[in-house]
Amino acid sequence: MNWLKNREGYPFTNGFLIRLLLPVMAELALVNMIGIIDSIMVSVIGEEAVSAVSLVDTTFCMLTLFFTSLANGAAIVCGQFLGAGRKKEACDSADQLFLFTVLASVAAVVVMMACRTLIFRGIYGSIEADVEYNANVYMTVVAFSIPFLSLYNAGSAMFRMMEDSATPMKMSLLMNGIHIPLNAVLLYGFHFGIEGAALSTLVSRGVTSILMIALLRNQGRLLHLSRRPVLRFRWDLLKRIFHIGVPNGIENGIFQLGTILLLSLTSTFGTAAIAANAVSNTVAVFQTLAGEAVGYVMLTVAAHCVGAGKYEQVRFYAKKLLGFSYLMVAGINLLILFLMPVILRIYHLSPSTGELTRQIIIMMGLFSVTLWPVGFNLPNVLRAANDVKFCLWSSIICVWLFRVVFSFILGQYLGMGILGVKIAMVIDWAVRFTLVLLRYVHGKWQRQMAVGTT
Repeated sequence: MNWLKNREGYPFTNGFLIRLLLPVMAELALVNMIGIIDSIMVSVIGEEAVSAVSLVDTTFCMLTLFFTSLANGAAIVCGQFLGAGRKKEACDSADQLFLFTVLASVAAVVVMMACRTLIFRGIYGSIEADVEYNANVYMTVVAFSIPFLSLYNAGSAMFRMMEDSATPMKMSLLMNGIHIPLNAVLLYGFHFGIEGAALSTLVSRGVTSILMIALLRNQGRLLHLSRRPVLRFRWDLLKRIFHIGVPNGIENGIFQLGTILLLSLTSTFGTAAIAANAVSNTVAVFQTLAGEAVGYVMLTVAAHCVGAGKYEQVRFYAKKLLGFSYLMVAGINLLILFLMPVILRIYHLSPSTGELTRQIIIMMGLFSVTLWPVGFNLPNVLRAANDVKFCLWSSIICVWLFRVVFSFILGQYLGMGILGVKIAMVIDWAVRFTLVLLRYVHGKWQRQMAVGTT
């Protein structure tokens, strides 16, 4: 258990890593729990509203994923500069991220609004008139919140790279502390309908993003925005940000497209399969939640060490954080296994659907514990070292050649249904595990150019 011990002269102790990790876990748990509560609250409006919200959120998901990836790319660049002792360039990079995010997110929303009918019908085919009406109303209001959400995510990434994960957690608490009560007032008190759900989303995101920017304008922070808004692009810094953020954004977009395609395939398997997939997906979020939190911390730690040129520290902390990930993911999955009867009762599933759901949850839990941490945590070390092209191409291969293709082979052509789709996901994870581990052990990622070496 030497990986658990602190090493003299290394900057991050176990206690510090845990203090960085726990707020991220709490934030992720909060976001996912609030998402479930929000869906329940919207259901009071009717099935058309639930469907409309789902369509719009799925459509905007690709956009928000891109800007989140860009924020993470900028955070890596900032972390490398900080690790190299170049604080001014780190702050200048933060300014460039916020300038580009404002302009690009507004432009993207304008394009999506202009093409919303084409997007709905092109992706989802023919949808009922009531659903389309509700989707248009919801999208029109929520679209204005996308720039706010993008700025909020950029701010969260900056705080984490400053080794402060508590502030994003508090801001998430504030956002949801505004959203849920306002949702309740507008939906249950004033009976606003779909407009109420959209307005509460807009207000909560707007308030928290403005506060996030105000906090980052504090010149005493390690990373901060300039007092005066920066209105000129610095392409030398943006190129560094794009080099990491754009491939990661494309990677996440391709992953989301594959998810949408497989949801379409799942819908052909019948009501039981759809219900089992929905419930197991909700549980799956919590099966890997601790691992996702470790991923954020790994990105922060690795970027600082890479910027300082300390690759032996990168390897040390990668091993330590992977150990944390395996232990916590295993613990959460044991808890889920223990609570399985309660979870299935909550959803009032039929005996056959409940059994199918139980099988899926157990299978995905097993492979979450064995394959997920290496396959999804370790790539953050590679990204922090600028090895982004490998992450992009390996993800494309895993999602499309293995997950999507094998989903159709096993699920549709061999008649395995939703179990076939889930087995295809495990195949994706197994291939990803192998490719990432080989790349990491080979060490080619250490020869990528980091900002601290330029």
